[in-house]
Amino acid sequence: MLKQVLIGALCGSVVLTIGILIGHFGITKSGNSAPSWVKDVVKDVDEDLIQQFLSEVDNVKIQENLRELTKVPHMATTAGDEHTVQLMLKRWQDPDSGLDQAWREEYMVYLSFPDPNKPNKVSVVNPSGSVLHTAREKEKPYTSDQEDPEVVQPYAAYSPAGEPKGKLVYANQGKPSDYHHLNQTMDLRGTIAITRYGGAGRGAKAINAAPYGIIGVLVYTDPLDINDGLMSDVNETYPHSWYLPPSGVERGSFGSQFGDKLTPYLAAKGDTYRIPEESIPGLPPIPIQPIGFKDAYTLICELGGDAAPQDWQGGFNCTYNFGAPGFKPTSLDIFNHGKIVNSSNVMGVIRGSVEPDRYVIYGNHRDSWVHGAIDPSSGTSVMLEITRVLGGMVKRGKWRPRRSIIFGSWGAEEFGLIGSTEYAEVIINIPFPFAANATLRASGMPSVQNVIFKASKQVSAPGLDSTSVYENWIRYFNRTSPTHGLIPSVGYLTGAGSDYAAFVHYLGIASMDISYTYDRMFLQSKTNARIYPAYHTAYDTFHYASKFIDPGFVGHQAVARTAGNVLIRLADSLVLPLNCSDYAESLEEYLNTAVSLYQEQLQAKNISMEPLKRAVSSFGKAAEHLDQVHSYVRKINDQLMLVDRAFLNPLAFPDKYGYRHVIWAASSAGKPTFPGLADAFAKAESSGLSGDWDKVHYHLSVLSQAIDAAATAGELPA
Repeated sequence: MLKQVLIGALCGSVVLTIGILIGHFGITKSGNSAPSWVKDVVKDVDEDLIQQFLSEVDNVKIQENLRELTKVPHMATTAGDEHTVQLMLKRWQDPDSGLDQAWREEYMVYLSFPDPNKPNKVSVVNPSGSVLHTAREKEKPYTSDQEDPEVVQPYAAYSPAGEPKGKLVYANQGKPSDYHHLNQTMDLRGTIAITRYGGAGRGAKAINAAPYGIIGVLVYTDPLDINDGLMSDVNETYPHSWYLPPSGVERGSFGSQFGDKLTPYLAAKGDTYRIPEESIPGLPPIPIQPIGFKDAYTLICELGGDAAPQDWQGGFNCTYNFGAPGFKPTSLDIFNHGKIVNSSNVMGVIRGSVEPDRYVIYGNHRDSWVHGAIDPSSGTSVMLEITRVLGGMVKRGKWRPRRSIIFGSWGAEEFGLIGSTEYAEVIINIPFPFAANATLRASGMPSVQNVIFKASKQVSAPGLDSTSVYENWIRYFNRTSPTHGLIPSVGYLTGAGSDYAAFVHYLGIASMDISYTYDRMFLQSKTNARIYPAYHTAYDTFHYASKFIDPGFVGHQAVARTAGNVLIRLADSLVLPLNCSDYAESLEEYLNTAVSLYQEQLQAKNISMEPLKRAVSSFGKAAEHLDQVHSYVRKINDQLMLVDRAFLNPLAFPDKYGYRHVIWAASSAGKPTFPGLADAFAKAESSGLSGDWDKVHYHLSVLSQAIDAAATAGELPA
């Protein structure tokens, strides 16, 4: 199986997922003889080679990669997508700087598209049926990029078709609590809700609405959330700055599960069994459509009724009211349709010299909603530069990694992480590596933080030659570790935000997600944007990236250097640079949170947390022992790779598709502790039912036994 490390991105950063696969998976040993120096099986990572790699990474080449990748829109399975497939194959098959082998892997996947002959419409009509206002069907063009005929109309992928008509209500972010509050003020049956992005997933805004009898949903990006309140394209928004212009619309997948929708847990090949379309779980049950904030302004500022709460108010210069009474009917005409189409992953390999059956995998998704300069093409441009440098070293006979390296260019990620989930082994993932010039941020399994720290200390921060990426990172994001003192803060991968999802939550592969982005706390006076404003719009273009995100592409260069450094260390280190003691420290933090939140009430229910305490303690002792052992290298490497596999339980989350990791699964409780325990406790505390308290006890047992298993001879020999 595989081991992954993901270096991901927020607002234009890098996602690097690295995996080590035990056993042969699609790679056979090469008949070519490796350079003689690699025969030395005790050779460790070559620091001089890393310095050579760092010196060869070229920001201009990254810039030109991005220019080529963004020439045309390349939504999954379109002609533009095929153009990028051919580009990847050409680069990875180059005789001077390509990989040992490159190929495409095809899947038949279920995607959702608008009807080009019947565009989706949002209208306000009077009682006689006359149209009083119609939302824009396409975004306003400012450059030739937006005028490309292949720019897809803004739509909600996987929204059902339908033509609902009803009075408009404002439902804030479409969270369950928002609809519950709104339902206390009026009868929501037969209404259409307008919601803003944030707070709940895209599709959840419709899923949460349906039980109240709401028949359609609109969603928009509020300027307060993305533009720091700015709204005018005369001098405030794009093309004058990085801010979203009034007609900009965030597209996206509105399904709640990752992978191909018709072949859950199976690879989507031509003859694979498929469930009926009507049986697909997690899709919006009612039509939903995204619109720009200019149209949202027109709709919201006309709403009557009582004023919404203060924390529901947004960036428009009017009061956000609940709406409904007296408002003219709003009509949604949605003509989306689903179909099975051919989507490709592009794969490449550099074969290892000493352990060719151990794989490090580096991946990035390739498809975009439109031109996708930041998401995902900045990541692909970085990956292409890394493979150019490493491939050139191999072709010149200067280097061959100890372990094999697989590179993956995933297809159809935007429709629900499909390409990577179908491959479902391991990756280094870079969806969009750079967002703004401030600092590195990272999330991941605790065991991988040390290798990121080491790599980031060897790379200069963009525009700060005397300051390393590590030093800049610790300045912005830091925490105090009981073991290491003040260190950069590394978050956890607890959701399904990018291509790491299947590898972390289903396969139990250690992962990290690294991004270079702005710091909200330090730069609060500059921006409050939740992500780069052109995200998933027709304005995410080469012009946008090169003018407003990373002029000179030195940020991309820093990301490529950091990601490549991590990649080389994972491929070449004699002992894998994964630290189990850091994992033990994180489990201890989770335990302390759980004890403070739950122990008193659990004791009242005669449920003991002592088994969990003993398991965490046992794991810590075993981790410390393993980190001190330096013999039996291959056996130890296998154990390091398999630590996260011990935390998989296929029955722990029956209501959460694809989630089996009992430490990092998604949680709705919002507590920084064990997710299954937190969710079960919240439900039991709310309901008071004895059966729900039994579930709390169950999750305590699941956790205790999983952590015990990871600490025993099967994973961490004491």
